[in-house]
This record gives sequence, structure tokens and C-alpha cells, in this order.
Amino acid sequence: MARSTLTRPEVLDAAAALVKQHGPAALTMRKLAAELGTAVTSIYWHVGNREQLLDALVARTVEEMGAIRPVGRTPGDRILSVARTLRRELRERPHLIAMVHERGLTERMFLPAQQALVHEVHAAGLRGARAADAVRAIQFQIVGFLLVERNRERSPAQSPAESELWDPAAAPNDPALARCLGRPADPERLFLLSVRALTAALLKPRS
Repeated sequence: MARSTLTRPEVLDAAAALVKQHGPAALTMRKLAAELGTAVTSIYWHVGNREQLLDALVARTVEEMGAIRPVGRTPGDRILSVARTLRRELRERPHLIAMVHERGLTERMFLPAQQALVHEVHAAGLRGARAADAVRAIQFQIVGFLLVERNRERSPAQSPAESELWDPAAAPNDPALARCLGRPADPERLFLLSVRALTAALLKPRS
């Protein structure tokens, strides 16, 4: 039996869940109606046709990405919090982010995070070209790291694996290094390490 009441946010929530799990191609009005237990005509009433639904999902994704708020005691801490949140949000919704990109709204989506970074580099005393370079370097580090991370996750199994390449004999003068490189990388730790180091260098006062 079809549902008697339905709201637009509920339709968008269900549509976003389908896209997150299976990609945009899996989002059909019939499948969405089945997920919601309602008639297809009810979906059209709330969100229009499929293209209008996709546009609404993109607009909501841009809005949600704009809700990132820095936390921390220092500009460096707050920049790191923005980086961590942005990475998490991008990782959680790759298909929706791809839809934003396809509609030419990537820069608009990143603007709030970029504005937050501007505020923090200003708080650290940077101005002008140096401040702009710092903001872009941090932003490129976040997105670039994520692209490498996603590529490693999607790549086929490697043979020989990194653990096979880095046996103690590969670094006789530093067996501890060989042991560490022979273990799987910890992306979260490396991400925070790289952003923290980059931020510290960029915000360091000039002598």
C-alpha cells in the first residue's frame, strides 16, 4: 500500500542513499518509489523529473559541504580540523561529489571551506599573495591526498606487494624503516601528518 504522506526531504534522503551506495545510474524513479513505499507519481510531485531530482541532490550536497566549521585553539589546529572534516565528507559521498563536478559546481562547493582557510591564515598573520598561496597549497594537499588514496583503494592487487619489496635486506642500514614500509600504510595518520607539517611550514613567521 502506498504511503499517504511523504516529504521532499525524505525523497532526497532516499535518493542520496541510493546514489551513495550504487551510483547515479542506479537512481530510477521506479526504484526510488519502491524504496519509499509510494507511487512514482508522488515522487514527481515532490521533486519533479529525474534530472530535477539530480539537480536537487547536487544543490543539497553543495549546501551540506558548506556546513564545515573549524574547531581548535590555534589557526593550525583549526586548519587541521577543516582538512579532516573535508576529507571525511568527500570520502563518504564520492558519487554525489562526482555529480557536483559534472555540473560545474566544484569550485562553488569548495568555497566555504576555502573561506574558512582564509580566515585561519589571516588569524596566523598571513596576508596577500602569501595567504592565497597557503590556502591553495592546503586545499591542493587535501584533494590531492584523497585522489591518491582513492586510486590506491581501487587499484588491483599488486605483485609483488609492498610488504614483499621491503624486507630487512632492502634497507640494511635501517631495518626499522624496512619493517615500517613493509606494513600497510595508515592513510588517516599520514593525512594528518602531511597537513600538519605543511600548515606549520606555511604559517611559520618569516625571519
